[in-house]
Amino acid sequence: MNLPNKLTILRMVMIVPFVVFMLTPLGGTAGKWIALALFVIASLTDLLDGKIARKYNLVTTFGKFMDPLADKLLVCAAMICLVETGRIPSWIVIVIISREFIISGFRLVASDKGVVIAASYWGKFKTTFQMVMIVLMIADIPQLALLTNIIMWAALILTVVSLLDYLVKNKDVMKDPA
Repeated sequence: MNLPNKLTILRMVMIVPFVVFMLTPLGGTAGKWIALALFVIASLTDLLDGKIARKYNLVTTFGKFMDPLADKLLVCAAMICLVETGRIPSWIVIVIISREFIISGFRLVASDKGVVIAASYWGKFKTTFQMVMIVLMIADIPQLALLTNIIMWAALILTVVSLLDYLVKNKDVMKDPA
């Protein structure tokens, strides 16, 4: 198993202690900061594994499948924890998670037809805003409440825009051959 794949597995493993520190009194008042550190480190492994895989030609089928899955698991786990702690409305999380399921299903259909749907800039912006939103919400700094709210709405808008972008650009994937 190569280093990028090990980093992907590490990211998935880190979800468990992240959730524990987010939702239990373990760690006391430092618990949220430990959870925040775990989330940031896990997020950085995503950047690192991709760079290493591309630079050293270590792209694998495992990585192509598990890397995006690990990202979705991390982000979804974080947002569900934030719903539980009252920091984000559940309907926003439902919209964001629904988008992930729709795109994943869309990619499966495309893959079945031999089409690879690459990540778009909208999707990358969406991911960046979601990660920043999660960091700000975990930190829960009152002086940054307005910024956190703006980032949350931007993440939601980018989630919808990136979904529409994928669907419009790849609408032919859903057509059945005549």
